[in-house]
Amino acid sequence: MNERKLLLGNETIARGLLENGCRIVTSYPGTPASEILSAAAFFKNRYNLPVHVQWAVNEKIAFEIAYAGAISGLRCAVSMKQVGLNVASDPLMSASYMGTKGGFIVISADDPGPHSSQTEQDSRLMAMLAKIPVLDPDSPSTAKEMTGVAFALSEAFEIPVMIRPTTRICHARQDIEQHAFPESFQEPEFEKNPGRWAATPKFRFQLHRLLEEKLLKIALFEQTAPAMVNETRATKRSSRVIIASGVASAHAMEILQELGLFDSIPMYRVIQPYPLHSAFIDLILSTYEEILILEETTGVIETQFADRRRVKGRMSGHVPGAGELLPEIVENIIRKFTHLESLSVEKPSVPGKRPTLCAGCMHRAAFYAIKRAAPKAIYTGDIGCYTLGLNLNAVDTVLCMGASISQAAGFHHAFKQTKKRSPIIATIGDSTFFHSGVPALLDAVVQQVEFVLVILDNGTTAMTGNQPTPASGFGAFGEPLPHVDIESLVNGCGVAFCRTVNPYELKPTIALLKEAVQFCNGRGPAVVIAKGRCLLDKNPGPAPFTPVEVEITDECDECEYCTTHFECPALISGGEGRTMIDSVLCSGCGVCIEVCPKGAIVEKNTNPG
Repeated sequence: MNERKLLLGNETIARGLLENGCRIVTSYPGTPASEILSAAAFFKNRYNLPVHVQWAVNEKIAFEIAYAGAISGLRCAVSMKQVGLNVASDPLMSASYMGTKGGFIVISADDPGPHSSQTEQDSRLMAMLAKIPVLDPDSPSTAKEMTGVAFALSEAFEIPVMIRPTTRICHARQDIEQHAFPESFQEPEFEKNPGRWAATPKFRFQLHRLLEEKLLKIALFEQTAPAMVNETRATKRSSRVIIASGVASAHAMEILQELGLFDSIPMYRVIQPYPLHSAFIDLILSTYEEILILEETTGVIETQFADRRRVKGRMSGHVPGAGELLPEIVENIIRKFTHLESLSVEKPSVPGKRPTLCAGCMHRAAFYAIKRAAPKAIYTGDIGCYTLGLNLNAVDTVLCMGASISQAAGFHHAFKQTKKRSPIIATIGDSTFFHSGVPALLDAVVQQVEFVLVILDNGTTAMTGNQPTPASGFGAFGEPLPHVDIESLVNGCGVAFCRTVNPYELKPTIALLKEAVQFCNGRGPAVVIAKGRCLLDKNPGPAPFTPVEVEITDECDECEYCTTHFECPALISGGEGRTMIDSVLCSGCGVCIEVCPKGAIVEKNTNPG
């Protein structure tokens, strides 16, 4: 009997990949997908599996590595979040034309809500654009099962297949049956065929025609056909039908049971929303008068019904056009569809607390120094935990990964002919700099763009769980690897001013930033590397600072300068004429000693005698 274990959704996906003989797994970290590769690395290490598991420098590179393995006949997979798929869209569009030999799965984890993303875009639309099939799990166990189905589908039609879990699938936990890992694997073999693997536009046209033929056949693939989940005599007589996919289908089944409608309203679960099975579309349109479609976050299934007059969904306005389909929302939609009284959904009145950088975070010190060095600058920001520089008024723009550098260049070009010129300071994390900042910096050097780039180097990919970067010197499961020195890389890009500073040393950091601002006038970009260490990083390494115990003296008049301009969560406005220090949260970085304009925060004298 196979062992059962409570696993995170992302862990079940990783387990499913490896149980089905996946040989290459690649990724770039991004919530809600990050744990897929971390789990794959854990299983590889624990069971000594012959699998290549790698954090790539970005999603495009991760895709291309795994795809090369797949056209060599191996089962391979790449995982990312939905905005990461944007980065990988270039190879995705070509790979759909050229197809594959071994099974190739593209896992794109969507974030309806969104909870931790710039957008709540629907990756199924990207699958439609690329013309590849997409599978939509409704639970962690289904996601695991879909890995085997996806590999079979991919190999049957020689096409990449997308699995699209969402946050509620990735981060849910479920009791999962674990199966043995395979003991034998397909051997790689690359058959040279330039007309396919290096196709020119003329051959691409032929490949496109073949792709369209594949889609017609995939729309008949029996293993992924929609199925009714509640067939009874009563449901056969119903004129109404509910069609659902993803986590919305799990909610809908439970709600139909709770409302006593499970045996009277037919419901179909769709696991392959694109291409939707043609026979299923014909069946629904010929059988039912009223059709309700529940799906996140765009009407992908809905758009494939030719007769939309009878269809109620996202596009018709019967389902909200944005946001998650939470259980209470799904219930009211079903109530309205079945002419039951709607329930009022009361939102909690408890005020929210905005996210903030950790107490003692090196980024807080760096942002404070930036504000002191150039208080009237334009601050272009980037994607990472340091986006929270917004709270310190040190981030004015956030677009996408790597954009802080490109937008700094754009502001330079916009203002260079005017009298309104202000300093421009861009901030970017070390992992993001490797991901997509290097090309932008090269362009800025060539164009002699005048701005200061502050690389916030905390030695890890902090926001997504402290995954390694190319500078870490180790890989996905701790294996030793060569490391890339950021300062050498910046110098190699042709930057004339590049210095490294410890942001916890506030006065030298402010002085260096002022020097950098002066340097870049007429000379191109200047780079300051604010180098410290993430306090949450459990990987071995030197401590970022020597902790000190601080206290508030009687000089404090609670002017709130420290809580407003430095915003450390360990500093609390007491409301009694004095700021308080939360000793539980305080990390002892001591930066607040230099921040206080009254000198009221001091190092505690532990030896009064």
